[in-house]
Amino acid sequence: MEKTYHGSCHCGAVTFEADLDLSQPTYRCNCSICRRTRFWPAIARAGQFRLLTGQAELTQYLFNTRKNQHYFCKHCGVRCFGIGTETPSGLMYGVNLGCLDDVSDTELAQAPITYVDGRDEHWDRPPAVFAHL
Repeated sequence: MEKTYHGSCHCGAVTFEADLDLSQPTYRCNCSICRRTRFWPAIARAGQFRLLTGQAELTQYLFNTRKNQHYFCKHCGVRCFGIGTETPSGLMYGVNLGCLDDVSDTELAQAPITYVDGRDEHWDRPPAVFAHL
C-alpha cells in the first residue's frame, strides 16, 4: 500500500517526500557506489518524489555510463536519493530508506529486499554472496 513518507539528510539541509509502497521490493546492490555508501533504495516513479528543500545544497556525482544521477548533501555527505534516467521502467527515483524520518522499524524490517549484482552488471540476479549487503 502506497504511503507518503518524509525524509531528510543528516543535517536537515535537504528534505523530501516520496510516495512509496514498502510491500514492494527494495534493493541492495554490490556495485561500487551502493556498497560503499550502504545505499538501500525503494523506488518512486516520476511524480512520486518531491524535493522540498535543499536543491542548492545538493552535489551531483556521475560515473561510469553517467546515466544515473547520484545526489549527496554537500554539508553532511548523506545520499538521500538518486535518479535512474535509463532503466527498464523509465525514469525512477531511488529513495534511501535510511533517510526516511517517519518510517517505523517494523516497516523497515518487513520491507522485502531484492539483492542485485551490479558489480558484474547482472541486474537480473543476486550476487553469489549478499549477506553483507
